[in-house]
Parts: sequence; C-alpha cells; structure tokens
Amino acid sequence: MNEATIVSQAVGKYMKIAPQKCQLVTDLIRERYVGEALTILHFSKKKKASSVVEKVLRSAIANAQQKSPDIDVDNLFISRIFVNQGPQMKRWKAAPMGRAARILKRTSHVHVYLEEKKGR
Repeated sequence: MNEATIVSQAVGKYMKIAPQKCQLVTDLIRERYVGEALTILHFSKKKKASSVVEKVLRSAIANAQQKSPDIDVDNLFISRIFVNQGPQMKRWKAAPMGRAARILKRTSHVHVYLEEKKGR
C-alpha cells in the first residue's frame, strides 16, 4: 500500500474508551466502503465505541472532501483502520481493610486511512 493512493486520513487522539473495546468495532468495518461502514456503525450494539469510530470516520470523509472537492464519497474505501493505546489515567478505589485498589482508565488513538476505488 503506497502513501500515494491514500486520499485522506484522520486521527482521533485521547478518546476516553479502552482500545480493546474500540478494536472490536474497527474489525467490523475494515476494508469496506464508507457508506456501508457508516451503516454498520449506526446499527452496532457497542454504542460508545461505534460513536467514537464514526466521529473519526466522518472527519476523514470531510478531510477528503476538503482536499479535493470533486471526489465522489461513494467511491471512498477504508484501506487501513487501527486503534492504538493512549495514556492511562490512574485512579484509586477503596478496598477492604483500609487498602486501596488501582483503577486504570484507558484511552485510545483511532487512525483511519481512506482510498478511492473506482467502479464497484
């Protein structure tokens, strides 16, 4: 995959959701057309993760339209989509016998790369 074929990209950083939850949703829409991917995200049962991924995907679509206004959105194709782990917020929760238990609130970085495929 060359960088020359990438039409647009978008990155959502520091999204407040665990990367493992987000990866379940991104696996559903990998290598699909944008319209089909938006429909899958809209009807997904994982509401929080799908809304986060949909936000980044819509940003990538808007970037493609801004970069070249004559582009056909129906021909846009998700070439690469992946989720990386962001920084973790460390919190404490009360535990029995005066102890404290650590809670890790994880964040995610979502990357979306779009290509244009002519002729379905």
